Amino acid sequence: MKKTILIAGLLLSQFSFAADFQKGNDCFDRKDYDCAVKEWKPLADQGHSGAQSNLGNMYADGQSVKQDYFKAAEWYRKAAEQGNSKAQYNLGLRYYYGQGVKQDYFKAAEWYRKAAEQGNSDAQNNLGSMYADGQSVKQDYFKAAEWSRKAAEQGNSKAQYNLGLRYYLGQGVRQDYFKAVEWFRKAAEQGHPQANGNLGFMYADGQGVKQDYFKAAEWSRKAAEKGDSNAQVTLGLSYYRGQGVRQNKRQAKEWFGIACDNQNPDGCKNYSIVNEEGY
Repeated sequence: MKKTILIAGLLLSQFSFAADFQKGNDCFDRKDYDCAVKEWKPLADQGHSGAQSNLGNMYADGQSVKQDYFKAAEWYRKAAEQGNSKAQYNLGLRYYYGQGVKQDYFKAAEWYRKAAEQGNSDAQNNLGSMYADGQSVKQDYFKAAEWSRKAAEQGNSKAQYNLGLRYYLGQGVRQDYFKAVEWFRKAAEQGHPQANGNLGFMYADGQGVKQDYFKAAEWSRKAAEKGDSNAQVTLGLSYYRGQGVRQNKRQAKEWFGIACDNQNPDGCKNYSIVNEEGY
C-alpha cells in the first residue's frame, strides 16, 4: 500500500513538473519572459534539466534577467551534467567563445561531442567545423565531413553549406561539384547567405551545373542583399559585363563599393577600375 502511494505521489509530482514547465514554454512563446522565468526557476532549483537549460538561455540573452554569461554557464552546466543535449551544446558554445568561462577549445569540443552523440545537429555541425579547422582536435577532413553529413541530413543549413564546401574542395570526400551544388542548394533554400553566393558563383562558371548567367545573378543577389561580400562582387561583375542582367556599370560600381565597404579586396579593386572609367 505504501509503495502504491509512493508511486502515485511520484507520478503526480512528475505531472506537475511537466505542467509547470509547459506553462513556462507558453509564456516564452507569448514573449512574456517574466512569466517564463517565474515558472522555470522553481523547477530549475529542483533539478529539472529542461528548466535549467532554458534559464541558461535567458541569462545568455538577457531576457527578463540581466545578461550574465557566468550564470548562463552555471545553469547550462547543471543541465548538461544530467545529459541535456541542448545544454551540452550551449555549454560548448560558452567554452568556445569564452563567455562565462575561460575560453577552452578542448572543453568546447568535449561538450559538443556529448551533444553530437545524442543527435544534436548544431553540435554535430560545430564539431565538424572544429575537425575541419583543427581546433583542439587533430585536423581530419574525413571526420569533418562525417559530422557535417549527420547534421546536414537533419536539415541543418550550416552543415549543408559546410558539406557542400567539403565536396567543392574535395576535403574528406571525393571532389564532386554536382554534390556541392546539391548541398549548397539545400542550404540556400533555407536562406543561408554564403550558400546563395556559392550557387551564384557556380552558375556563373558552370561548375556542377549548366552555365546560366541569369541564375548566377539571381542567386548572387539573394546573398548580396544579405551582406555576403563575395556575392556582392559577383553581382557587380554581372552588371559590369551584362551577364544575366542588363549591363549597367553604375549599378556594378555600387555593388563593388558595397563589397569594398565590407573589406572585400576584389570589391575595392573593381570599384577603382569602374571609377577610373568615369562611372
